[in-house]
Amino acid sequence: MKTYESANLRNVAVVGHSHCGKTSLISALLYTAGATQRLGRIDDGSATTAWDEEEIARQMSITNTPAFCEWEKCKINLIDTPGFNMFLHESRIAMVPAEAALVVVDGVSGVEAMTARVWEYAAEMEMPRIIVVNRMDRDRSDKERALESLRNAFGRQVVPVFLPIGNERNLSGVVDLVTMKAYTYSMGGNGKGKEGPIPAELAEEAKAAHEALVELVAEGKDELMEEFFEKGTIPEDHLIGALHEAIREDRIFPVLFASGLGNIGTDHILDFLSTYAPTAAERPPVKLVAAAAASASTNGAGSNGASSGAETLKVADSGPLALYVFKTTSDPFAGHISFFKVFSGVVKNDATVHNFTHNLSEKLSHLSIMQGKNAVGVTELHAGDIGAVAKLKGTLTGDSLGEKSHPIQFPQLTFAEPAITFAIEPKTRADEDKLANGLHRLMEEDQMVRFFRDAQTKEFLIAGTGQQHIEVIVSKLKKRYHTEVVLKAPKVPYRETIRGKADAHGRHKKQSGGHGQFGDCKIKMEPLARGGGFEFVNDIFGGSIPKNFIPAVEKGIVEAAARGHLAGYPVVDFRVILYDGSYHEVDSNELSFKMAGRLAFRQGMDQAKATLLEPIMQVEITIPDEFAGSIMGDLNSRRGRIQGMDNKGGNTVVKAEVPMAEMLTYGVDLTSMTQGRGSFSMEMAHYDIVPGALQEKIISAAKAARGEMVEVEE
Repeated sequence: MKTYESANLRNVAVVGHSHCGKTSLISALLYTAGATQRLGRIDDGSATTAWDEEEIARQMSITNTPAFCEWEKCKINLIDTPGFNMFLHESRIAMVPAEAALVVVDGVSGVEAMTARVWEYAAEMEMPRIIVVNRMDRDRSDKERALESLRNAFGRQVVPVFLPIGNERNLSGVVDLVTMKAYTYSMGGNGKGKEGPIPAELAEEAKAAHEALVELVAEGKDELMEEFFEKGTIPEDHLIGALHEAIREDRIFPVLFASGLGNIGTDHILDFLSTYAPTAAERPPVKLVAAAAASASTNGAGSNGASSGAETLKVADSGPLALYVFKTTSDPFAGHISFFKVFSGVVKNDATVHNFTHNLSEKLSHLSIMQGKNAVGVTELHAGDIGAVAKLKGTLTGDSLGEKSHPIQFPQLTFAEPAITFAIEPKTRADEDKLANGLHRLMEEDQMVRFFRDAQTKEFLIAGTGQQHIEVIVSKLKKRYHTEVVLKAPKVPYRETIRGKADAHGRHKKQSGGHGQFGDCKIKMEPLARGGGFEFVNDIFGGSIPKNFIPAVEKGIVEAAARGHLAGYPVVDFRVILYDGSYHEVDSNELSFKMAGRLAFRQGMDQAKATLLEPIMQVEITIPDEFAGSIMGDLNSRRGRIQGMDNKGGNTVVKAEVPMAEMLTYGVDLTSMTQGRGSFSMEMAHYDIVPGALQEKIISAAKAARGEMVEVEE
């Protein structure tokens, strides 16, 4: 396989809403470029970037998948990304190694909720965006409606550089508004257009669109504006360079039209990417973690990178070797496969590099570039390229690798906490033995998966972005690691507290022949502010309780509080003041005073207006504007308190505080209410008192679960 230098590399993240045709479009681009021998399809599992059995079964992308093709002396690396909201974090990760985002929009639906979300991700990273309105051969596809949707969402910088010839099932080609030439195709053909004149019915529209494109390109550039006003246009040779610069500077968001399934316009998308997309060499210097840059400066290794003390790194072969691992997969045969971007230097096969994140050495044996699931071996990769290597010892997603003499550290992406949690139980003892290993492997692949044990409920919990995300993880556990589990709604970690004060007395006295047991203590109890935990105050004077027995009283109270009083949940946010007591010279010991502390605590809880607390979650929900009213009503029915609302690009962002008990199935409910177009995140905010009527139900259920008698009022 030929290697390419950074000036001839194009790295493109293909992003967009679910089912807009990203995978089909990539399959068509690969086929047109000769990288594959057939036009792959998702439904039969032949698409290059949708090979995982979970993706084939669910007919959707779940994880990032790189592929590549060669076109016009360039290598174009394409990263297929998920568009379903529960896997959208993968799209953000895919933008790290890319220099441009190819934003795919459905020709019927226009801009959808996740289109707006990935657009925001690209904007945060200051990444140039190129728009493809795909599936223009579908019934009810409409060029004008799509453009209106794009301009409403993304502004007047959106401008077409292609026009479709025909529409719906009559789509037959595209007009290139830069060269002002038309290209026609056979539906489902080889993707190579036949050049011809612009159809008469499109001549006026194409002329007007060309002038609008030229004017927008020239805007803000004095020399281009002068040429535009003088000649009424910009010559093609000047326009090409100016358009490339305008895209790179985010002054223009060009719109292309195509059909991935019909393979119409794909050769000109490849032309466009090779001509106008930013090259790997044009990427702005990469920001580094300052500490790594400062550390590297002590090595004095030049100005092109971290070693000078600068906090940026330029993409160039001449710089120190710097690799960033943006993806990890686990293959049953090859083991770990690490996908990386070469940000600086040239990496050669069998090179030994240092992992600065975990401070260990790694050997890069069998360097390759990935074509979907197939690895193509290479001898070296230049700065700006994307590669993969198998069987690294301790390297994970987000790690920084390079020459040991040139320390380097790339910043880490931060993600919202997972939105949904399930209790997870192995079906058999054999499954229990394999569960932790399988889940930790899957957590190395997916940074949004969490696996932990709840210290209060003692349950093992798995957390993810939504129910479908968790279902995918469970399915992979079964198929890859032969581990079967049962998912259950997690127990809500209620707590107990007090709202009043109490003065309690605990006396433990037992005589059974010989030495007896005697412990006696008096305590005061009072509530603390929410989050105050537990405080123990020793206010004993005069030796009424010997000092060596006082810790035993505290221990007895702590143990009793952990067991709860009303419903068996831990008691929190209270203070105990030990102020008096008595002891026996012979019969008193630590156990006796621990028992006395327990008795005093129970009596105090009976007096101090014990109550239940429930966890309140800070929830942020993003939905299309038309669903805002129904979502607000639903939140009110869940005892939610609305904190505020914002508008972002046709979407409404609702912030609210909602009890955790009301959010256990929210992912499924939100999908149903918004037709899959809504997403949410939540994190723990604080604890608050449970309403009285609900307290009775929770306490009764807890006692029933423990087999205690439940009093029923007549």
